[in-house]
Amino acid sequence: MAYVKVSEILKLAVKANTAAMAFNCVDYNTVKSVITVAEEINKPVICMLYPEHLTKYNWINLEGFISIVKHEAEKVKVPIAAHLDHCSDFNYIMQAIKAGFTSVMYDGSMLPLEENIRYTKEITRIAHAFGAEVEAELGHVGFASTVTDQSDVDKYTKPEVAALFCEQTDCDSVAVAIGSAHGFYKETPKLDLERLSEINKATEVPLVLHGGSGIPNDQLEIAFSRGINKFNVGTEFLWLYFQTVKSYSGPDIFELPNTVQKALMEYLREKFKLSKF
Repeated sequence: MAYVKVSEILKLAVKANTAAMAFNCVDYNTVKSVITVAEEINKPVICMLYPEHLTKYNWINLEGFISIVKHEAEKVKVPIAAHLDHCSDFNYIMQAIKAGFTSVMYDGSMLPLEENIRYTKEITRIAHAFGAEVEAELGHVGFASTVTDQSDVDKYTKPEVAALFCEQTDCDSVAVAIGSAHGFYKETPKLDLERLSEINKATEVPLVLHGGSGIPNDQLEIAFSRGINKFNVGTEFLWLYFQTVKSYSGPDIFELPNTVQKALMEYLREKFKLSKF
């Protein structure tokens, strides 16, 4: 199947009552490692690009990222998709679609509900016209460094609002806030799994869980069985990359990519076990 749209992978996840893994990637080493392990264990995967890794850190550009993903996807049989992670800039989203992204996330979670609905609906309408899909966010998934972000129930997604939001925006998937947060957790998160069940009953689109680094596996297994169909992982994956480079002491610098990919693939083999395809 090789390179496909995110929706095709999410359909497989819904059918299997599990979540597809989605990893934030920044370069050839990360993309290569993710796709190699996906093929090895015969599971679909989504390679995500976070805009700040381009605009602030200049790791890669939009066209280069898509080119790498497509090139590696051509070598395998499992479904591979590319996705633009959190973005609130309409122009940047359009650049990404023009570059070849068939899935983008519009994050209007910091806006008042009415504005989030209005902007998400408009961006979804335009993206669909270009054959692209949109992941939205309802509620707000904050940062683990601010402990209250993961425990502030006021920021959690409300089931009845989720039903209205998905119906009015026509989004293809929606990220929900149920107690997770981005980055390394200072306190072990406790997902509101009952709320998740209610959201899943109230909506028909696939649900997405952000802030995947550090959530206990037993909670994730339940979340995946209650409607989470896309699971985002970035922090611990990229931190491993950094630590591997930092500790490298080999005599040949040209062996560094192989060392990095080996470490990443060992991690990925374990992480993929959460996805019950």
